Amino acid sequence: MPLKLEIVTPEKKVFSDEVDSIVVPGLEGEFNVLPSHTPVVTIIKPGELTYSKAGETSCLAIGEGFVETSNDTVSVLVDVALGESEIDENAVEDALKRAEEALADTTEDDENFAALQAVIAKSLVQLEVKRRRRRL
Repeated sequence: MPLKLEIVTPEKKVFSDEVDSIVVPGLEGEFNVLPSHTPVVTIIKPGELTYSKAGETSCLAIGEGFVETSNDTVSVLVDVALGESEIDENAVEDALKRAEEALADTTEDDENFAALQAVIAKSLVQLEVKRRRRRL
C-alpha cells in the first residue's frame, strides 16, 4: 500500500504523488515514514527529504516546516523545497557568503541572528544536495 506524499511551500504545491517510503529531517533526527505509520505532527528542520517510488530514490533540499502523517498520507509544509535541478550553486554560494559575513557582525541578542542562521542552514543543505547529485 503506497503513501500519498504532498509537499507544499507558500508559493506552490511542489510535489503530490504516491510513494513507497519517505525519509524526513526531523528536529530530533531523520525518521522514516512507511505505510501504516503512526499518526504524528512534528517540526522538521532544513535538510534533505528523500522518497522512494518503484525502486527509484529522489530528494529535495527543504527548509523549516512541519510534517503530518495520517491515514497513509504525509503532508509536508515547508518554507522552501528544491530539487537538484532548481538549485543555482553560484547564487547559493553568494547567499551563504553574505549570511556568514553578516553573522560575524551580529551577536546572539541581535534580532537578525536566527534569520541569518536559518539562511546558512538552508544554503548548506542546498549545496550538499546539488554537489552530491553531481558526483553520482
